[in-house]
Formats: sequence, C-alpha cells, structure tokens
Amino acid sequence: MTERASYAAAGVDIDAGDRAVELLRGRLARASRPEVVGGLGGFAGLFRLDVGRYRDPLLASSTDGVGTKLAIAQALDKHDTVGIDLVGMVVDDLVVCGAEPLFMQDYVAVGRVVPERVAEIVGGIAAGCELAGCALVGGETAEHPGLMPDDHYDIAGTGVGVVEADEVLGADRVRPGDVVVAMGSSGVHSNGFSLVRHVLLRGARLPLDAVVDELGRPLGEELLTPTRIYAKDCLSLIAEVEVHAFSHVTGGGLAANLERVLPPTVSAVLDRGTWAPQPVFGLVQARGRVEQAEMERTFNMGVGMVAVLPPADVDRALAVLTARHVPAWVLGEVREGGDGAVRLEGSHPA
Repeated sequence: MTERASYAAAGVDIDAGDRAVELLRGRLARASRPEVVGGLGGFAGLFRLDVGRYRDPLLASSTDGVGTKLAIAQALDKHDTVGIDLVGMVVDDLVVCGAEPLFMQDYVAVGRVVPERVAEIVGGIAAGCELAGCALVGGETAEHPGLMPDDHYDIAGTGVGVVEADEVLGADRVRPGDVVVAMGSSGVHSNGFSLVRHVLLRGARLPLDAVVDELGRPLGEELLTPTRIYAKDCLSLIAEVEVHAFSHVTGGGLAANLERVLPPTVSAVLDRGTWAPQPVFGLVQARGRVEQAEMERTFNMGVGMVAVLPPADVDRALAVLTARHVPAWVLGEVREGGDGAVRLEGSHPA
C-alpha cells in the first residue's frame, strides 16, 4: 500500500514552527515599544505612528543580513548572538540619516525547524532590538528541506525608522573644517568573514575552539563577538550636539563608507595613528599576508561608526559617547577640495 504523503513527510514540520514561536513569546515581549498594536500571530505587524509628534516626518527603511558569519555560528552550534549582528547592520544604517529606528521584521530560512535553535536565533534578534530601542513586530521562519542542509540557516531583516524632513543628515550638511569622530567597533562585526574564513580556517587551519595567543581567548568566541549597535548612541549625539553626518563602517571599509556622506567639494584626512585596531585584524593580516589596502577596504579595522560635526561640538560629543561607554576619539578632519575623497595617513600604533 502506498504511504500517504504529508507536508511533514516532505520535510516541513508546522508543529515545530509553532513550538519555536511559543519558546520566543517572553523574549519578544521585551522587544517592543508603546506604539506596537496587537501581538504575535497576525498576518502583519501593526505600529501606530503618532504623526502629531512630527512636523514633516519621513520614513526610512533598510534591509540587510549577516553574511558568512553565520558559518561560524553553525560550526560552533551557537546561535544566540547573530541576531544582534542582524539588528546592528539594519538599524545603524537607518540612524546614519538621523532616523530613529521604530520597528524591525526578520526572515529566517532553515533547512529544518529545530524549535530551540530558532528560538536562539530570533531571541538574539529580540535582544538586538532592545539594545536599539526598536520593536520586533513580526517575521517569518521558512523551512526549506532539500534546498538547505538540515543544520543550515540564513537570516535577513528589514527595519523602518522616522526622521523629520528638515533634520535628515548627510553630505549636504558637511563643511570644510568639520571634525571626524570615530566610534570604536567591538571587533570584526559582520563584514569580511569570507576573507576571515579563507585565511584563518582554510589557510591557517586554526580550530574555532582553541585559544589563540594573539587573541587571548578561543578564536570562535572572538569571531562571534556581536556587532556593536550604535543607534541609541547616535541619537544621543543628535540630541546633544550639532551632527552633520554619520557613516556606518561596513562592507568597503572606513574610507569608502565615509566617502558616501561627503559632498564633492571637500575631502577628509584621517590619521591611523589615533587608534590601534583589535588583535584579530593583525591576526588575519599576518596569517594571510594581506596587504594593508585590502584590509582597509574589507574590514572596519576597529572603527564601526563615525560622526562628522563642527569643531565647537567635539568635546561635548566625546563626553556624551564616553558616558555611554562607547570608545570615541578624534579621527581626522574635513578639508576644502578633493572631490569627496578620503585619505588615510600615518601608521597604527604598534
């Protein structure tokens, strides 16, 4: 007798997905805001935008993922931090234009739904939303049997924020004489992991669970350090000082991302001597014999966000960031002329 076909027999377990949602209810309740309407289980997330608070509000949106950093999490079977990375990649792109992140939605594609693993992943996203001050209003977990291996997954997210039309930050506000202030990264963040894996795992064959002398801790622990989320820090700066632009340092590195917020009538000169990148960058560069230029266009090199602001506001900006426990320092300056280019000078301290 032919066995009856079913969705579960084909590899999709609806009950497992329901169990994952139940495991998450407590965590998701903390990733909320007063404007959220309704709860889990609807076909769409609802968010009440209090238009009366704004004169001329613009909605900002951003979508991103985490990339091949997920391969490290899957190899170590540790899934509770990559969701923080996802939120950081999304909300810190929103805040660059001055927008306050309001809410996010996530998409998790898995080879097989393991409720506990899905709860770890989405629990990390909820934790990131708490850090960013935004709500997680919904998402989708999609099971892809036969397309993805059972223990593999990918995640992506979309965030929405709001900013007053006349308060949008960007290149049109930047002036010669402005100062570039750096905010330190927590490490590699979520860019450049294809090169990290190529050099350290395939080339040097370093085990993820072994302590690396240069790092003083296991390699996997270093690589899974969550991306620092700057959204609240940047909003605090906007509230306290005159900010002309932010730049989120992701793929392309410091120079390429800062160039995105410079007008063509100026240039920026940055001093490598003002900071020392974390040891993980030196490890990748030494083990892979990677050229400095390649390092700087692949990784954040220790700078995860920069603010461009008038000289009169620098001291106050540094004080605000220090009070928020964000490493911050004067990185360089904006000069007249130069076609919007960024130049890095000097060498990092030994």
